[in-house]
Amino acid sequence: MSKETNLSLAHTTWNCKYHVVFAPKYRRKVFFHQKRLEVGAILRSLCEWKNVIIHEAEVCPDHVHMLISIPPKLSVIGKNKRAIAEYIANQLKEDREMEQMTIQEIIDPFKK
Repeated sequence: MSKETNLSLAHTTWNCKYHVVFAPKYRRKVFFHQKRLEVGAILRSLCEWKNVIIHEAEVCPDHVHMLISIPPKLSVIGKNKRAIAEYIANQLKEDREMEQMTIQEIIDPFKK
């Protein structure tokens, strides 16, 4: 598909492209070999399910880049602001708890 092609819905003509980057927590290098293929298959199936067109994609060891066209009938921003805010708050709480656990692990309670 040409990058300049305008697509159309019932009452609109559109050409909305987004550069999306997925990165795991702490940018751990987890996308390699078999996982790289699985992540690509999952993202392709999700895009097909939502009628999103993938123009380009690259899976790097610590992140995924995608250039995609999303129809205007799908909301991109503000879909689940409260759910996203709760998720981020839970992740921050979890991070703080893990930091406290690692501090305690450094000190051996059985040695004086």
